[in-house]
Amino acid sequence: MRPGATGSPGADGRLWQHHPMQVEVTDTERLRFDDGTPVRAASAVARLGDGRLVVSDDATHAAWFRPGGGPTRVRLLPPVEGHDVFDEESGTKHLKPDLETACRVEVDGEEAVLLMGSGSSARRMRWCLVRLRDGVPAVATTDMDELYADVAGSLGLDPDDLNLEGACVVGRSLRWFHRGLPSAGLPSASVDLDLRAAMSASAGQLDGSLRVRAPRTYDLGSVDGVGLAITDVVALPGGDLLACAAAEDSPNPRDDGKVSATALARIRGDEVVDVVPLPDHDGRVLKVEGLMVLDADETEATLYAVTDVDDPDVASWAATLHVRL
Repeated sequence: MRPGATGSPGADGRLWQHHPMQVEVTDTERLRFDDGTPVRAASAVARLGDGRLVVSDDATHAAWFRPGGGPTRVRLLPPVEGHDVFDEESGTKHLKPDLETACRVEVDGEEAVLLMGSGSSARRMRWCLVRLRDGVPAVATTDMDELYADVAGSLGLDPDDLNLEGACVVGRSLRWFHRGLPSAGLPSASVDLDLRAAMSASAGQLDGSLRVRAPRTYDLGSVDGVGLAITDVVALPGGDLLACAAAEDSPNPRDDGKVSATALARIRGDEVVDVVPLPDHDGRVLKVEGLMVLDADETEATLYAVTDVDDPDVASWAATLHVRL
């Protein structure tokens, strides 16, 4: 629903205000490697070369899907205490790098993908810059703990409450989105970074010029008393942004909770101008955590979305979304 809107519950008990946007799921697929291993906890996606790089928040590697074949594993980070995957059951969840953001960028005239940790612990404060070298992904990693502390300060947050889950290029800025926890009084928010300085930092050139500016907060409304919080954002050609959001009843920014609904929000400038529900899939909420624009104009957009099913043994869903703007 629109921020601040009120209304009567529909047949499903949710509150949604009348809206001009329409969203349709036109295709879905399970994401697996050739050996059948599931692509776990898909949290972000971005175009890399002629394919799509799908990032899992509980693994040290990503899946690079290209035309004509199965996905290739791309190592992003070295094993952590001997582990490459992490989960609650094995007691390793606290070790995970939690890469939640994938943003297509340009560095030295070359296209690249910037991956960013969510924050809240030192292990989650790293950036990975992925570039192609002779058609092979090459990864450079940079510790960005000082920047994360600056982001927390700019948003008035305890560093333990950071949960940065999306970013997109807006003009000459990299806009970085904090998911927040609305039920605990922590709204979704964003900060801007100078794009050129951010790219220099991602390549390891930390010269102190990267500054946090323009903090903003966003009210996407709530569903059944649980606030909608931003999980990823993409930019449209006309300047508007599209954000996916989830109403997740979590106790804190690190632990999963029940997801009662998901939505797509349109952001124009500093304002949330429209919020619409995402369709369920097979009777279950489609928890979208990563978005990529496949095609867009002033009237419609086609998005590729990846989901986190919150089960390490189950392959993530990917969906194609057709949005009438």
